[in-house]
Amino acid sequence: MFFKTQFNGYSVKFSPYNEGRLAVSTAQNFGIIGNGRQYILDVTPQGLREVAAFDTIDGLYDCSWCEANENVLASASGDGSIKVWDIALPPQMNPIRSFEEHAHEVYCVDWNLVRRDCFLSASWDDTIKLWNLESPVSLRTFAEHKYCCYAVSWSPRDGDTFVSASGDCTVKVWDVRQPVSTLTMRAHDFEVLSVDWNKYDDFTIVTGSVDKTLRVWDIRQPHQPIRTIGGHTYAVRKVVCSPHFDNLVASCSYDMTVCLWDFKSPGEPLRQRWAHHTEFAVGLD
Repeated sequence: MFFKTQFNGYSVKFSPYNEGRLAVSTAQNFGIIGNGRQYILDVTPQGLREVAAFDTIDGLYDCSWCEANENVLASASGDGSIKVWDIALPPQMNPIRSFEEHAHEVYCVDWNLVRRDCFLSASWDDTIKLWNLESPVSLRTFAEHKYCCYAVSWSPRDGDTFVSASGDCTVKVWDVRQPVSTLTMRAHDFEVLSVDWNKYDDFTIVTGSVDKTLRVWDIRQPHQPIRTIGGHTYAVRKVVCSPHFDNLVASCSYDMTVCLWDFKSPGEPLRQRWAHHTEFAVGLD
C-alpha cells in the first residue's frame, strides 16, 4: 500500500485516536526551496485515501497530532512558523493558529503525551519552545544548544520531562520545572539528528546520528552507551522506539532504507530491512 505525494515526504505520524489515519508532511525540492503540503490520509481497503490537504508557502518538515483533540495537529515549517490545523473545519478556516517566534526553520514538533495541553518545537535557530494553544506566545524558550535543534521527544510517562537532540553533537534532558537542563550528554561525534524515548523504560533513550549509527543510552549512566548499532550506510535521519515491545527500535536513513532492530539481542540486532524507497527515507512512525 502506498500513496504518491506531490512533494517530497518528510514526516509521517499515525493518529493517536484513529489507527487507520495518518498525517504526512511534505516539502517541495527536498525542503531546500518551495512550497509545502500537509496531508491527512485514511487507510481503506482500496488503499490510502486523502481526507484533507493544506498548502503552505514554505516546506513542512514535521507534524504532530494533538493528544487532546482528534482533529487537530501541528506542522513544522521551513519559514520558522508552526501551523496548527483542524481537519473538522473547512479549508478556508485553516490554519487555526500560526506561531511565528522562531528565527529559522522549525524541524520538529512533539505533543505532550501525559499533560496533552502543550507541545514543543525544535528549530535551526538553536532553540526549543514550549507552546499551548490557548496562549498567543510561547510559554518558555530553552536555549542551551550551540547549534541546530533537530529533534525533541517528551517522556511517555512524565509530563514535565523531555529530551532534545542537536547538531552540536549533544543530547539534553530537560525538566520544564527547572531553570536549566538536568543532563547534557555528548551522544555522538557528529550531529545528532534524532532521539526517542523508550516507551517502557523511563531511563532509556535512543539516538540517531550523521555518523550512521544508532546508540542506546541509560540516562543514569550517560558517559557510555548501552549499545551502538551500525548498519546504515548514510546518516540516520529518524529513530522511533516501538510502542509494543521494549526491545525494538526502528530507523530510517539517507541510504533510502528502513530498519527494525532488537537492541537487546545478544547477537545481530537487525531484525528486518526494507529497501523499497528510491529517495531519502526521512519520516517514520
